[in-house]
Amino acid sequence: MKALCAAAIAFAALIAAPAHAADYPERNVTVVVPFPPGGASDVTARLVGNKLAERLGKSVIIENRAGANGGLGAAGVKAAAPDGYTLLIGSIGVYAINPVLYKNLKYDPLKEMDLLSLLVRTPNVLVTSPDFPAKNVAELIAHLKQNPEKVTFASSGTGSSDHLTAVLFWQKTGTTGVHVPYKGGGPAINDLMGGHANASFQNLGAVAQQIRAGKLKALAVTGDKRAEALPDVPTIAEAGVKDLVVYSWQAAAAPKGLPADVRKKLETEIAAAANSPDVKKQFNELGFDVVASNGAQFAEFLAAETQRWKTVVEVGKITAD
Repeated sequence: MKALCAAAIAFAALIAAPAHAADYPERNVTVVVPFPPGGASDVTARLVGNKLAERLGKSVIIENRAGANGGLGAAGVKAAAPDGYTLLIGSIGVYAINPVLYKNLKYDPLKEMDLLSLLVRTPNVLVTSPDFPAKNVAELIAHLKQNPEKVTFASSGTGSSDHLTAVLFWQKTGTTGVHVPYKGGGPAINDLMGGHANASFQNLGAVAQQIRAGKLKALAVTGDKRAEALPDVPTIAEAGVKDLVVYSWQAAAAPKGLPADVRKKLETEIAAAANSPDVKKQFNELGFDVVASNGAQFAEFLAAETQRWKTVVEVGKITAD
């Protein structure tokens, strides 16, 4: 009887034992994108996820779970089992801005997640609907001054980098606009193309194709140099607005407490997926620069970014709508 009990206990312990890299993954992996399809986070997740599936030998399922400027999906990932089968790919807003903007956020990326990789970065690009009258930044500023609180600026959500970049733009130029938050970059981009919104600072990686197709009009990029994807579009500094260099970025994380070897394998495989030649080429064509850092590098970067945006939020007295 004692032998049977001991065997049962050993069997139970075996079942409950955490996954290890030698066995991982034994089933499909889910990557949660906390925004609707079509935005920069979604594009990043699908490009990296497809290659990651090849490398792991299991399907990588992309699940779009939108809401609360990415907070809903991120909180869900935080609460998931730390076994490597639920991952998060999200934006600067999810990781660095939400924590300093929302008082009752249900996740803390720096304390409650295993950070895996800073994947890509891209400048924002100031775009307008195709029929908007301004042809350049100077004309947009003049139009805003002549029409205060009338020009709508779409964003992927309150506190997103595109929202805060618009606020900084208004501050730097002495203008105002109407912020219209959407539940992600995809819906905002669709309304811009349809003329239902006037302007936006969207991630270049999410709108480069629409700009090339003439579905959006690009006025400037917020990088410190011109983007290779849009070499004819000036930087915001070249267009006359100083001190407005902003890069948006996408990164991967998991629930806190991954087994060390599983975490190491995910860090290695995710970075390798983003850095693979065919994926990197696609990212570059879309306007993304591949970073593919490890988890420690991402953690150091995130701490600095969080402090930067905390200052912006406090100085601008920005609150969540």
